[in-house]
Amino acid sequence: MRTPGVDEQHRKMKTHPGFIAALDQSGGSTPGALRLYGIKDNAWSNEDEMFALAHQMRTRIMTSPSFTGERIIGAILFENTMDRNVEKRPTADYLWNVKGIVPFLKIDKGLAAEKDGVQLMKPIPALAPLLGKAKMNGIFGTKMRSLIKQANPRGIQDIVSQQFDLVGHIIAAGLVPIIEPEVDIHSREKAKAEQLLKASILEQLHHLRTGESVMLKLTLPEQDDFYVECVQNPNVVRVVALSGGYGREEANDRLRRNHGIVASFSRALVEGLTAQQSDAEFNAMLDTCIQSIFDASNT
Repeated sequence: MRTPGVDEQHRKMKTHPGFIAALDQSGGSTPGALRLYGIKDNAWSNEDEMFALAHQMRTRIMTSPSFTGERIIGAILFENTMDRNVEKRPTADYLWNVKGIVPFLKIDKGLAAEKDGVQLMKPIPALAPLLGKAKMNGIFGTKMRSLIKQANPRGIQDIVSQQFDLVGHIIAAGLVPIIEPEVDIHSREKAKAEQLLKASILEQLHHLRTGESVMLKLTLPEQDDFYVECVQNPNVVRVVALSGGYGREEANDRLRRNHGIVASFSRALVEGLTAQQSDAEFNAMLDTCIQSIFDASNT
């Protein structure tokens, strides 16, 4: 049974206009995110200093007057971010109780080596304690990413099976899983891979029980409104789209053509933001980014 707070979060995630901000770059992708933000690799001497700089960047985004629950319905956090504070409050608490933004936690540990045209998730050790910690921190849901590079039926089946095998554990912990089987935008077989992926997802959704809620985070498809059956599925709280390497303008253009799907952008959200900007410049740029993604999500 959900607590009243979680009921409110569920309603917001299901019905409120807006999109999800993906602020969950992990150890492998943080240097690149900092580089785009204008912080060079020699600005830190160890991982702790790198993550401290990343948290400063994320804090600047989260505390911006442009970053509120009016246009942003959720935010995905890296575990290191969840464990830190924003304005002297735990990050998830700050997001929900100050900003009205539903917090999610990235729980995967990165990608395994490619096999059968896909990269499965690496094993997630100590999953139960991590889910328990997330729940205690006020996290609403989780996110886990795997990657499809080729239209290989066996590989795609393995990807989807691995994702859904974890769904029961996450739901039992009182959390809502975001399932993210990304299709590489550079794949020459992208459209075919999406056909195989959708069929496999719909088969898995068919086996969920009434009241079991999941979310889907999918690459913007080659065919407009391709995932309409997923959007309409009663077990799916929301279908969100990753930017996947598309620039913000192209990602927004593709998103507009996929009705009922909202953004969950990372790179496309922070495109143009730099450490060197004044607060006024930073907030104005972020406001422009957020509004453009909000508008594209509201179709």
